[in-house]
Amino acid sequence: MTFTGPDVQLSTHSQQRSRLFLPGLAAAAAAAVAVTAVVAIAMAVGVDFELPEGGESIPLVGFTQLTFTLGVVGILIALAIRRWASQPARTWLRTAVALTALSLVPPFLVDANLATECTLVLAHLIAAAIVIPAIARRLAI
Repeated sequence: MTFTGPDVQLSTHSQQRSRLFLPGLAAAAAAAVAVTAVVAIAMAVGVDFELPEGGESIPLVGFTQLTFTLGVVGILIALAIRRWASQPARTWLRTAVALTALSLVPPFLVDANLATECTLVLAHLIAAAIVIPAIARRLAI
């Protein structure tokens, strides 16, 4: 007797990681590009990203690097959640939304003008809107 059913293969931890890590990296890169574009436009219309204490302006590439780096941190958090949470997609969404909400506070704590504060908040929300759903979709698989 021969078996003609579907070929079922168990996925390894490595395969599970790559199914989350690679799309997560793509989302982090997309978020970095989107945030950089928004900040570049804001700079072009006169929004100032000068640090109040040191007087230096945050360079455009700083937004790119920080967005991508924090996107990678988000991926690492998601990998941990996938490993230890019983409902990883739900746990990820709650964690990521809470961290995003916390990230919206610092722009208002520095002595910046309203345009700078609003642009920083917008940058956080854009990055979150790209990275959070991309990772949540992968955790739901």
